[in-house]
Amino acid sequence: MITAIASRVEVMKWMEDFVQEKMTEFLKSVEDSWQPADLLPDARMENFFEEIKNLQERARDLSYDLLAVLVGDTITEEALPTYESWLMSIKDVPSNEDSPWMKWNRAWTAEENRHGDLLNKYLYLTGRINMREMEASTQYLIADGFDLQTDNDPYRAFVYTSFQETATNLSHRRVAQIAKKQGDGMLAKLCGYVASDEARHAKAYKAFVGKIFEADPNEMMLAFEDMMRKKIVMPAHYMRELGVDMGKTFGHFTDAAQRINVYTALDYTDILKDLVKEWKLETVTGLNDAGERARDYVIALPDRLRRVAERMRSPQLEYKFRWID
Repeated sequence: MITAIASRVEVMKWMEDFVQEKMTEFLKSVEDSWQPADLLPDARMENFFEEIKNLQERARDLSYDLLAVLVGDTITEEALPTYESWLMSIKDVPSNEDSPWMKWNRAWTAEENRHGDLLNKYLYLTGRINMREMEASTQYLIADGFDLQTDNDPYRAFVYTSFQETATNLSHRRVAQIAKKQGDGMLAKLCGYVASDEARHAKAYKAFVGKIFEADPNEMMLAFEDMMRKKIVMPAHYMRELGVDMGKTFGHFTDAAQRINVYTALDYTDILKDLVKEWKLETVTGLNDAGERARDYVIALPDRLRRVAERMRSPQLEYKFRWID
């Protein structure tokens, strides 16, 4: 616990030892990490073509909506250059090369980079995806960038990443469960590995926010409230296909995710409720009047959102994505 914190710069500097200590808990070394080649057919082996044939036979039975969600998830994972540049641009975080924060950003990026590689190769091998269309959507997403409304503020940014990594873990885990039910054990395994990484990353960002609450509780509470009033937008909200206006593709993607219960409005509510519990908001001290009002708002928000979510109907209108033949 520190007192008389004058700025976010001091809080981020104070946290460096904590970040360094937690690095091995929340990230794995390259030597201990899985690689896409561990999980996919090996082109060097004599049975490679037989394995591809078996992979394609399993993938043939995957539902259209599941494929659409998997493609959207893959495009999201492959827009990693945007996410890394965003993290590097956050203000008040020590940016010298040897800072634990910069080591975290590089190592986090290195782990995340495997996700897009793995899922892209799987989709290519299925023979069911128009890869050029998917690749164009990835290029669009990186070129278009995004606005997460975090104002380059570390407090807001870590609220966002805590929420988003948790949501990503849930999405990949649900895809794995559905793939297994539809007979594709390999896809279930791939998504399970990705989900496991995302779970560790979510724990890390939650721990960062928890530490900030120790040092600067009032400003952290106000940042949390601000992000929830703005609503957490997914990193791929600018996703689009060739010849399709920005925003429309992402809307259809989220509809497909809701139809098969990969990620729904109720999930959004549940994640928020879990964060309130994780950060023990009810017991946070050191708040002024604005901080107390912010706490009241955030604590009451999950129940309000749940009432709205329970009245929402699952979208029934199906959409034909250019990604899927």
